[in-house]
Amino acid sequence: MFIDPHGFAFVPELEAHWREIRNECAALPEDSFDPWVQREMYGHGWDVYGLIAFGQPIAAALALCPRTAAAIATIPGLTTAGFSRLSPGAHIQPHVGWVTTVYRAHLGLMVPDDCALRVGTETRAWREGEVVIFDDTTTHEAWNRSDRTRTVLLFDFTRPGCEHAPADEPPAEVRALIRRRGG
Repeated sequence: MFIDPHGFAFVPELEAHWREIRNECAALPEDSFDPWVQREMYGHGWDVYGLIAFGQPIAAALALCPRTAAAIATIPGLTTAGFSRLSPGAHIQPHVGWVTTVYRAHLGLMVPDDCALRVGTETRAWREGEVVIFDDTTTHEAWNRSDRTRTVLLFDFTRPGCEHAPADEPPAEVRALIRRRGG
């Protein structure tokens, strides 16, 4: 299910700085993005540039994006953040997230026509400069049927009322990635 972004005080500030965030993302070297770890969901064409991973800042990445770092610092309960690119023709298959204590959000940065996100039975197109918030534990999928790359700032933040809940256990492939990165 989609969540009304206007219920969160950080959204207007984030949307006000979307162009600066987009410009920092666009200035990153092409080879600084990595494929999303759960490749069985998409096959190819979903790349990310991590800024915050499981509550831990990625200092070198944040240093390259100081305006983005300042903007996401205003998000209470931020657990994960990074730039997410979906290549032309890419399709993230229907799936369900495992973290019940956070909401997932996207800030549209570079959004061509014919890109959309389906959550449950509702489908929405991203819009540049606008935040979309959804429950990642609801079946969802995304696609890019355009001939240009779709880019968003993807982030997770603690759901209201879950501030003191124990952390959910990530899937095995995510735990393995954390171990490889020294976490």
